[in-house]
Amino acid sequence: MSSLRLFFSTSTNPLFNLAVEDTIFRSMAADQKVLFLWRNDNTVVIGRAQNPWKECNTQRMERDGITLARRQSGGGAVFHDLGNTNFTFMAGKPGYDKTVSTDIVLNALAELGIKGKATGRNDLVVETEDGDRKFSGSAYRETMDRGFHHGTILLNADMNRLADYLNPDPKKLQAKGITSVRSRVINLQQLDQSLTHEALCTAITQAFFKYYDEQVEPEFISPDVMPNLPNFEATFAKQKDWHWNFGNTPEFTHQIDERFIWAGVEVHFNIKKAHIEEVQIFTDSLEPAPLEALQLALHGQMYSHEGINAAIEYVQNQYPSNHDEMEQVKDWLLVQLS
Repeated sequence: MSSLRLFFSTSTNPLFNLAVEDTIFRSMAADQKVLFLWRNDNTVVIGRAQNPWKECNTQRMERDGITLARRQSGGGAVFHDLGNTNFTFMAGKPGYDKTVSTDIVLNALAELGIKGKATGRNDLVVETEDGDRKFSGSAYRETMDRGFHHGTILLNADMNRLADYLNPDPKKLQAKGITSVRSRVINLQQLDQSLTHEALCTAITQAFFKYYDEQVEPEFISPDVMPNLPNFEATFAKQKDWHWNFGNTPEFTHQIDERFIWAGVEVHFNIKKAHIEEVQIFTDSLEPAPLEALQLALHGQMYSHEGINAAIEYVQNQYPSNHDEMEQVKDWLLVQLS
């Protein structure tokens, strides 16, 4: 039986692909070496310890139909479209070595005429007249008996969209967790216009086979064609769950204020696991009772549009004469939350 497995995903759904990756990793034999090649469309992927509200422009993402997906590994936030090629190398220990997978990718690119090099921050770069430019970022995950190295290669990604979604609006937000580090980047098609996703995957596959001196037939994966992956449905359900993608956020605080025609309002949130653990509202309103009721109604709600809407609706039912003011507060909170 071969020690290698090669998977290709024909799906561009990030939640599906990340669930496939996690399931393969958990179920693979300890003596196997796995290469998984895949692409996501219209996605921001964040590290497992990151805060989406700090890293991303979530309001713009929701408007444009961009999926947020939290991965199992650490590291920073990245934007994926079909101009990215994603790779994952997995191996059992003691055979797992992230320098091996890095060398395989660099060897593949060398066969395509692109001379890349690794830097100390898990990036792959090429030398240009303007200095080193990053074309690949990586993240890693290890358990007691296995590890994986995954990353994205910029082929012809839309850099304008990358800037749109990975530059959050300034907020008075004190967040724990990992903050992304931005680098100067380059698409590989700027070096070779003929380079395609298919050609890149073929080169990485051949370099994988060459390194281990072995070849295997590829296994193609999609929601309609699934190999035997134990517990995939449960893993997929978790990956799609709001509580994983947003709710797994480390504790943070958020302070906002606004001056309405009828009063000034200042709100202090303390958010834990994406739920409002504490909230204080200060106001110079002549009728503070609705806002005092809102403070109580927000406590324990999800830090989401649904949670804000539920709290505001409750207060509007309790104070119908203040319906319009509460509607203004709701619109303001929803924008600030995003």
